[in-house]
Amino acid sequence: MVKEGKSPMTHDAGPMTHDADGELDGPGPGRVTRSGQAGENGGTGSVTSVAGSAEADVDLARRFGGLDRLYGEGATAKLAGLHVVVAGIGGVGAWCAEALARSGVGALTLVDMDHVAESNINRQVQALGSTLGQAKVTAMASRVRDINPRCRVDCVDDFVGADNIAALLAGPAGVLLDCTDQVAAKVVMVLQARAQGWPLLVCGGAGGKTDPLALQAGDLSLATHDALLGRLRQMLRQRHGYPKGAAAGKTRRRVQRMGVHCLWFDQPVVLPAAWDRAPAASAAHDAPQGPESGAAHDAPQGPESGAAHDAPQGLEAGAARSALQGLSCAGYGSAVAITATMGMAAADWALRQALLT
Repeated sequence: MVKEGKSPMTHDAGPMTHDADGELDGPGPGRVTRSGQAGENGGTGSVTSVAGSAEADVDLARRFGGLDRLYGEGATAKLAGLHVVVAGIGGVGAWCAEALARSGVGALTLVDMDHVAESNINRQVQALGSTLGQAKVTAMASRVRDINPRCRVDCVDDFVGADNIAALLAGPAGVLLDCTDQVAAKVVMVLQARAQGWPLLVCGGAGGKTDPLALQAGDLSLATHDALLGRLRQMLRQRHGYPKGAAAGKTRRRVQRMGVHCLWFDQPVVLPAAWDRAPAASAAHDAPQGPESGAAHDAPQGPESGAAHDAPQGLEAGAARSALQGLSCAGYGSAVAITATMGMAAADWALRQALLT
């Protein structure tokens, strides 16, 4: 997960953060050192480079030959030359990294500063009893090396922000997959990827969803039932000059595209029962106010936009707002069938960027 700013929620045992699928993660033991062990200090943005093995007994043709038979001769060579940056190694990003490794991708950069917690085990592929307390990027890198020893893995023990995004995308353009749950991080990735010519896929929220077949892909302007993408759309339009939707009370036959490719689940969020029991008055108090926060300014209008389904209403609006700001300790519920579906779809999108060129 990637958080906004540099100050995580605190807990007596250490920093607490929300992962990409909306649930609370446990405290992390410290930074990743080059030996892959956890240090005693807090995360410092260190980078661990893990070069792929040149073991003679690795038969790449046997491991990944099915890709050539599926996509055509030369597919494995193209994928071996692909570099993918996966930002956020949570319920979505971990499965994404797993699929990329099993597809023979030659270089992965894994970016996250969270550590594996017991609450991650229900949906994150690198979360096991044996990996509790490890940095998520370290646990994921170990899986990648076991799957494809020739893959080079760079582990970035940090959260994505304005201070490091240019360095993360330095060098020849690869593919950037945004599997984070913080709007500020998503904004800087959208802006920097456009500036540096990196193909980017932005993943919406996977928490509070139950139907994997509701997954949709398309332009950010068309995303519905996703408060995270709705807020991203709002900020890009209001602060960075992206094409706006129709004004309140007006419709457009065609919504102007924003040029930001996204994945989202077109399904109303399922709220935890505890939130349903909250006093109705709290919903009115928590609902966004003012010209920058209203649903009329956030959601696209017209028959293509699904505006009525896009912005949360009533109690859902207050709950979604709290969750996005990291104020809800309960978090959305989540399931691996949902997070893995989105992660696999994101990985497929990255693979096609290499295979179709």
